[in-house]
Parts: sequence; C-alpha cells; structure tokens
Amino acid sequence: MAQARGCVAEGTAEVGIPLMFRTKGNAPRVDQRPREASPGEPRVGESKAEPTTRYRTFAHPAVTDLKRISVEGGLVTVCAQGARFVLQTATTIVLARLLSPEDFGLQGMVVALTGFLGLFRDAGLGTATVQRHEVTQEQTSTLFWINVAVGAGLATCTAILAPVLASFYHEPRLYWIAVVSGLAFVFSGLTAQHQALLMRGMRFSSLAKIDVLSLTVSSAAGIVMALLGSGYWALVGMAVVGSIVGAAGAWVAVPWVPGLPRRRCGVPSMLRFGWMASCNSVVVFLAWNSEKILLGRVWGADALGLYGRAYQLVTLPVQQLNSSMTSVAFPTLSRVQHDANRLARSFLRGYSSLVSLTVPISISCALFAEEIVRIVLGAKWMAAAPIFRLLAPTALVFAVANPLSWLVLSTGRAGRALGISMATTPLVILGIVLGLSRGPQGVALGYSLAMALLVIPIAAWSKQGTGITWTDLWSVTKPLLLSGLLASAAGLIVKIALGGRFAPIPVLSVGLSLVFGVYAWVLLIAMGQRGVYADLLTQVFRRTHLDGQEPVAAG
Repeated sequence: MAQARGCVAEGTAEVGIPLMFRTKGNAPRVDQRPREASPGEPRVGESKAEPTTRYRTFAHPAVTDLKRISVEGGLVTVCAQGARFVLQTATTIVLARLLSPEDFGLQGMVVALTGFLGLFRDAGLGTATVQRHEVTQEQTSTLFWINVAVGAGLATCTAILAPVLASFYHEPRLYWIAVVSGLAFVFSGLTAQHQALLMRGMRFSSLAKIDVLSLTVSSAAGIVMALLGSGYWALVGMAVVGSIVGAAGAWVAVPWVPGLPRRRCGVPSMLRFGWMASCNSVVVFLAWNSEKILLGRVWGADALGLYGRAYQLVTLPVQQLNSSMTSVAFPTLSRVQHDANRLARSFLRGYSSLVSLTVPISISCALFAEEIVRIVLGAKWMAAAPIFRLLAPTALVFAVANPLSWLVLSTGRAGRALGISMATTPLVILGIVLGLSRGPQGVALGYSLAMALLVIPIAAWSKQGTGITWTDLWSVTKPLLLSGLLASAAGLIVKIALGGRFAPIPVLSVGLSLVFGVYAWVLLIAMGQRGVYADLLTQVFRRTHLDGQEPVAAG
C-alpha cells in the first residue's frame, strides 16, 4: 500500500522530516541519554568497544497532533483508494476486452509463485519499523540493506523456480513470465524502509500520491501493450512498471540515504518481529490463495482465469477500503499501544467505519452479480457471474476479520497472529479441497463457507488480553448488520422485479441506489447512528480544534 516535493509533512512541522533528533515537546534536540539497555547488552548507538555516542531517531508525530493527522489521513487515503478503485475498474474493463481468459490465467499461475515469494519482500521489517516506539538511524540503515539483500534473493529465487512452475502447470510460457515478474522484487527491496518511514511519520498524503501515480502509469503501460498485441505480457509489464514507479516515488518523497549496516544496534528484536510477521503472511497466503493454485493445476488456465477475475472483482472494493484504513490504523494504534483505553476506542471506531462501508457493497455484489459482470467484464465473461456471487460473502468476512490484525500486530503480538493463522488455515484448505471436484463454483462455495465459519474464532483469539469485549464488538456491528438485512430485502425486490427484463445498467443503477439508500436511512435514522458519523465528519472539517483529544484509528 506521494508527495514528491520536500519532506515537510502535512499538519505539523516535524511529521515527515525523515531524520531528526529525538524530541521532547516540539523542539528538536540532541538526546544525551540513550534508552537503558539490559545488563550485558550494549545500548542503542554504541558497541562494547566504543563509548556512547549521540544518535538520531525517526520521530513519531506529536501526540497532540495525532487525532487530527489520523482523521485527515483517513480522509486522504480513502479518497486515494477511491481513485485507485476507479482506475483499477477502468483498467479491468479495457483489458477484459483486449485480452482472453487464458492470458489472465497464465498470469494467475505465475502469481501463485510471485505472490508467495512476495510475502517476504520486506521480511516484515517495514512493519517492525512502524510498530517500534523508537527507531534509530543505525537500525533503519541496517534494515535497509537487509531488505535489499532479500529483494535480490527473491528475484533470483523466482528465476530458479521458474522451470519448476512451468513443469507443474505443463505450460512452458510460464518460464519467462516468472523470470521477468521477479524483477519487481529488486525494487521492493530498495523501497521497503522508505515506505515504512512515510507510514511511521503518518505522511498519508505522500503515500496516497505514490500509490495513485504508480497505478496510473502501470495501467497506462499495460493498456498500451495490450493494444499493441502483447497479450499476457501486458499484465506482466503492469506489475514491473508499477514497482519501478513506486520505488522512485518513495525515494523522492523521503530523500534519506541509508548509512552502512552496523552490528549491535538493536536490530535482532526487530528481526524476530519481522520474521514472525512474515511467517504469518505465509500462512495467510496459503489459506487465501491455495484455491487458485489447486484450481489452475486441476482445471487449467481458462477456469483459473474466470475464477481469478471474479475473485478480484468481488474483493477489489474491500481490499481498497482495508488498505486505506490499515495505512492509517496501524501507525496510529502502534502510537497508543501502551494506553489500553485509547487503543480500544481508536480500534473500535476504525473497525466500525470499515465494516459499515463494506456491508452494502457485499450485498450489492451478491444480488447483482450478473449485471456487474456484464458491465465490467463483458458478455464473454458471464460464466464468472455465479462464481462472483458465491464469493460475495468473503468480502464481508474480510472486512470483519482483517482489521483484527491491526489490534494484534500494533501491540507487538506477532506470535499470536501466527498462531491464529496456523490454526485456521487447515479449515480453509479443507473447504477448498471439498469443492474442487465441482470446478470454480465448487471452490468458491467451499472457500466462502470456510471463511465464514472462522470469523468468531479469529475474533475471540485476537481480542484476548486487549480489553476489548464481545459486547464492544457487538455494539458496533449490530446496527450495521441489521441495516444490511433490510437493505438486502429492498435490493432483492429490485432484482426480482427488474432483473432480466431491462438492460444491466438501469437495473444496477436502481438496485444500488435502493440498497445504499435503505442501508443509510436505517443505519443513520432508525438505528440512531447519525451522531456517530456526524462527529466523524465534524472532525474532518474542524481541523484546528482537535488537539489533545483521543486518536482515531481510521477515517
């Protein structure tokens, strides 16, 4: 998940200055007293062979600015993700008409490899940089070079495994697709710490600009290549160009040049955190992507292409929302992780915001699958409509379950996140395997059912020891789910009355208007939630009167 001019952040003179001395209040100064180390351990910034030296840290925003920055950041990132959604949808519409299901299927087969290796592209060290209360220049420089080495290693690993991938799928074209796709890892390694510093400094505007710029350039490159008859290489080109533009944008926004790596600078604990976070990502990847691997192996590129387009289309809005919320929530919750009350209030506010936006989207996907697929992908993709409908519940499951990772990782519980993933992954894979014999639709059904069954266990384990109760979670989700039920009934009436009798665009327009309209009326008026969302909007526009209040996890 930029601002390419200077390093002065939005809203405060210190936020976004990538390298500065530790501060007390608002005045930068040299700190003569590094934090105390445990007996026998060298203090940060010194080794056993040399005296204590001054050292510099990458600062968090001032606490008094946190609420304003997080609210404004939430607004910026949501707008940016809205722009991304429009760009991605438009790109999908164009490419779906220029490329074949087989082209998308070939890329999907390679993504099974690059997606897995991509889980290690920053080795979890970007997350560690954001989560830590204090990070020094020496630590960040050392992590940068580790990330560079990891990126180069992943690119090499992709090239080595390319023949295995081609043999596994019995498709020789996959060899060069995989080799070229692996180049993106080199650029991600060069960018990991710069992006982490942007997030740590809560420079959400810069992150948003980089994100939108890289998507715009990569989409344009992909469409031009498709028009020139490049076929599946258009999709490969999009991925590589996006990584190059994203790396350039991050370096321009954070003109920090890393120093040489150093030993005994407090990195081992960050490496442990990063390792646990990476292992968790691996297990999650297996749970959420094993169906694509098995489907491509058993049913071939065409079936995987249909399933992959349906999956991307149904999860795209939720992924955009979750990405925008996470980019704000994680650094904010990390900042207040030692204050249980503020942590709980911030998490619940961000959690309810994400779920409230996802409920009507999931309902609309389930009810108007045929109309959405026909409009976005075109008539030749109508076989993806049943798959799209069966996958619609997963969008809501993701919105309910994914934000719980904010709570777990921001408080440093990477081991718990790994345990949750390892315990739940077997059930997801079992559901996929049971549906595999029935093709893409069977896989979609098994996947959705398995994910739905896991929501309660994941929530129970995630909230343990955080001070958040079942009553808290139910109080924020109850009005959303009840409003969704009534909105579903209204949308179903439109589907029965108009579906198949009129063109897809008017049916979808009327259906979406009624679903979102009924949902908003019930939630805001009948359920009495108008004050909650009015307060959120007030915080966005009354920027100068928010100092000293509790932070908000997401916009």
